[in-house]
Amino acid sequence: MNKILTIAVCLALGAGNVMAQETFPRNGVYDERSGLVAFTNATIHTDYKTTLPNATLVIRNGKVEAVGGNVKVPAGAVVVDAKGKHIYPGLVDMFTSYGLPEVKSERRGYGSPPQPDTEKEGAFNWNQAIRPETNAVELFKINKKQAEELRKLGFGTVLAVHRDGIARGTAALVTLAEERENQVVVLEKAAGTLSFDRGSSKQDYPNSLMGAVALLRQTYLDAQWNEQNPEKEQNLSLNAFTAANKYPQIFEVEDKLNLMRADKVGDEFGKQYIMKGAGDEYQMLPQVKATNAPVILSLNFPDAYNVEDPFDARRVSLEDMKHWEMAAANPAMLQKAGVTIAFTASDMKDKKDFLPNLRKAIEYGLPAEEALKALTATPAKLLNADNKVGSLNKGYLANFIITSADLFDKENVILENWVQGNQYKVSEVPSDYRGVYTLKMANQPERRLLIAGTPEKPELKVVAQDTVKGNISFYGKMVTLSFNKDKKSKESIRLSGWLNDKNLQGEGQLPDATSVKWMATFSEAMSQKAKSDSTKTAQPVELGNMIYPFQAFGVAELPKQETVLIKNATVWTNEKEGKLENADVLLKNGKIAKVGKNLSESGARVIDGTGKHVTPGIIDEHSHIALDGVNEGTQSVTAEVRMADVVDPEDINIYRQLAGGVTTSQLLHGSANPIGGQSAVVKLRWGKSADEMLIKDAKFIKFALGENVKHSNRSNLHSIRFPQSRMGVEQVYVDAFTRAKEYDLAWKNYNKLSKREKAKTPAPRRDLELDALVEILNDERFITCHSYVQSEINMMIKVAEQIGFRVNTFTHILEGYKVADKMQEHGAGAGTFSDWWAYKMEVKDAIPYNAGIMNNVGVLTAINSDDAEMARRLNQEAAKSVKYAGVSEEDALKMVTLNPAKLMHLDDRMGSLKEGKDADVVLWNDHPLSIYAKPLTTFVDGIAYYDLERDEQLRVDLEKERMRLVQKMLNEKSGGAKTQAPVTRKARVVHCEDVEFSEEESYLAH
Repeated sequence: MNKILTIAVCLALGAGNVMAQETFPRNGVYDERSGLVAFTNATIHTDYKTTLPNATLVIRNGKVEAVGGNVKVPAGAVVVDAKGKHIYPGLVDMFTSYGLPEVKSERRGYGSPPQPDTEKEGAFNWNQAIRPETNAVELFKINKKQAEELRKLGFGTVLAVHRDGIARGTAALVTLAEERENQVVVLEKAAGTLSFDRGSSKQDYPNSLMGAVALLRQTYLDAQWNEQNPEKEQNLSLNAFTAANKYPQIFEVEDKLNLMRADKVGDEFGKQYIMKGAGDEYQMLPQVKATNAPVILSLNFPDAYNVEDPFDARRVSLEDMKHWEMAAANPAMLQKAGVTIAFTASDMKDKKDFLPNLRKAIEYGLPAEEALKALTATPAKLLNADNKVGSLNKGYLANFIITSADLFDKENVILENWVQGNQYKVSEVPSDYRGVYTLKMANQPERRLLIAGTPEKPELKVVAQDTVKGNISFYGKMVTLSFNKDKKSKESIRLSGWLNDKNLQGEGQLPDATSVKWMATFSEAMSQKAKSDSTKTAQPVELGNMIYPFQAFGVAELPKQETVLIKNATVWTNEKEGKLENADVLLKNGKIAKVGKNLSESGARVIDGTGKHVTPGIIDEHSHIALDGVNEGTQSVTAEVRMADVVDPEDINIYRQLAGGVTTSQLLHGSANPIGGQSAVVKLRWGKSADEMLIKDAKFIKFALGENVKHSNRSNLHSIRFPQSRMGVEQVYVDAFTRAKEYDLAWKNYNKLSKREKAKTPAPRRDLELDALVEILNDERFITCHSYVQSEINMMIKVAEQIGFRVNTFTHILEGYKVADKMQEHGAGAGTFSDWWAYKMEVKDAIPYNAGIMNNVGVLTAINSDDAEMARRLNQEAAKSVKYAGVSEEDALKMVTLNPAKLMHLDDRMGSLKEGKDADVVLWNDHPLSIYAKPLTTFVDGIAYYDLERDEQLRVDLEKERMRLVQKMLNEKSGGAKTQAPVTRKARVVHCEDVEFSEEESYLAH
């Protein structure tokens, strides 16, 4: 066995006192040994880029005293000859739960009783998910089992993060020495920590991702206000939040989309977060790079799926297949793009996979130097601890590992991990018995033993007339072997023995139970052959193409804007020109350049529109696609939440609706509250980021009336939230806007003050909820109101006119035909269904003539979907008004194009085919109101985001890519790799009434 020096074991006893606690009394004699040790003749990696051959490291009192090639060994030092060994700085994990109590997240379900208020006693925040007063150092307790597990991976210093809540307080940087807690703390408060997960809080709010974002945003504002007005409120949580902001901020996210969302919040408040990523960052690499955020990466790569059964294989999405293939390339891709990365062993299913997966990341393109940097210098620098850990410089903590070879070598073994000058043995170099041996056994024919594999896992082949595989195991100097007589035989020869110098010998038993003595003589001349035989040449890693978005129907290269001339088509202009036969449409620079006849344009791609129809892109005024959640259903007024915060640009329904001719959608909050959240209006730019989809100056908000807002469909447990009646709903509006008017007046009075007066006058508290309501009062934000029943519609109009605002759109509005005159007088538009009815009590009076009646009275009327499936055929929904209500074809088409554009105040840029408007255009194969009509091409801003011919090719390419990945997974399994069972991803389609208590739960389904 190869060991450093057995005397080093004794050193640990003395070195354990190198950080002796001056303030603690001792029971026994004082041992003040300094732990002076010199490691000589080692290859020392002082940092990730500096390697010193045949160098010396001297440590004393738990710190590095000297390191270099010409270091003089101090008198009295214990000298350890580390010849042939490597010494590295101890690794740093900047995201662990080491030494902290387990956090049990609470998931609320349909039957869970409500908890509107905090149950935490004391002068703390109103919301239990905001807990910045938590300091991990105060909860920290050394856990020897956890420490040993992390030391085996090479870590000497870790950041202890209490992963509980949205604002989580501060994290502590500690070493993995097994001393008293106050001896191992390097930085008491090393970082502030955040997330969008409410953790152990049982409080109702927030029950959605958008609510979590809004709560964090409001907390920043409240902390600023509290700091400026300390006499107003003594809030320990806000004080702690402000204090924690001076440290590096680490934000834990669940996926790449949440990374972008977190960065957006950080940008609002001037915070550059360090992101604890999820391993999928490569899928949005340009956007991740643009955040300038360092990313802490887990190496928890997915196993291949067991796809032997072709039907099981269909359960695995293309996204999951490609992620399996590409996950290990994530670190290399980020590093190459210039993103600062660090590694963590947190979230590993089996921490023993950490180093093998790290080597895999290197195999997939990450330079070894950068891998070491990500485990030493980078985390130390990010935590402002680069004067203590991360390198082996004079005065730094004596945290280092001793290895048998290069750290990233497959056969390397971490021998020892020294933490604060304390020695912790990890393992010993396994003896290497690989080579070629001549085996002799009594009267048996002579055989050759070829021992290959690795020292840890040797592999045996026995060569006689043919070659058979066998089994071999070493236990110290003991050895056991077994192998079949020949390839045809199933009878085994079993041998047991010991090492005698370089030879193996012992006794065994033949298949007929005859006992034999045996001797295997080592052939030194052939040992290198044996080793080379066991070493396979690494094949270059081949990966499939990146696609955008990262799922089915994503493409390696997004379509580009082009100049397109569609000729000789039937053109539905939605303008005074009406419908033009045999006309042309020119799209150029993302705009409609010309509409007319006999047009020409040099360099344009010409499409023959003969027999085809051209219309403006369909606009869905009421949609819930592409959202990570639809309701913050906990409070009566949630005007602070924003659907723009939770847009999911990878929802397959974007592509499907492009295939139905939809180019723009208003993504609305649901109908759980009288006043819901702010809408997001998006163009369906498939493959672009959420931010690139948004129409940012379209400002709307969702209101709601009826059964949902008063919790008619909830259990009696939920009878405590106001309102519980339709009368109460009215009072919610009156109260909310009364508060908004007072809030607006307070700010107006404050803003009138001179600079000198402002310095002496506390500013009003910024309230995001009331900000949105003030925008309504100032005609800067417009209402879309979920409505069904005539009486409530009248009430809403009355309240609006009394307070002084206008309802822009009544959506659903299935009794609109009863109040169309009042709507027209108020100036409200309508977004309705064509013929939905009888799906709940309050729609019992719905009729399919509704849209036509409102349209005839002069109400601006649109047909919308509120449904991912229906949105794919809104042209057919519009056609129903032709059948039932006698609406003209052109007016019917306007109900899904120009009218919704007007309702959303976007008709200056979309909704009709007019020169200068956005080139949101659909080319149909047939009359657009026909059930046989299909979009051939859907243009958004002059870019063909959907094309029927391209779609057909994509389907072929998709199957080819799936088959390639299936074969690759099958090869992985046949090579002995671990696999996981296929799991079907449940696609969620949300509607107005859906409320997320957990990923799969909804409380107001249709």
